[in-house]
Amino acid sequence: MALMVMKDTISNKLQEAFTPESLRVVDESHLHEGHAGHRPSGETHFRVYIVSGAFKGKSRVDRHRMINAALAAELSGGVHALAIHAQAPGEE
Repeated sequence: MALMVMKDTISNKLQEAFTPESLRVVDESHLHEGHAGHRPSGETHFRVYIVSGAFKGKSRVDRHRMINAALAAELSGGVHALAIHAQAPGEE
């Protein structure tokens, strides 16, 4: 059985937690070589683009808190940075 990469773990957890209309997880670790939290193996810096009805009526801070809670284990483990772009359907 192949090891699941962090990008897939993040995608699966967000899919399960928010049933998004769209979701894209980008591993940007290669852009942070030499910076704090970077590891040679990568999988440390991610950017998430997510559109979900779960965010309707929620503030930006609340949306980030919801995502951070869903990914608490990853954020306390190997993920050093997570940039979040969270929208409700119909938002630009």
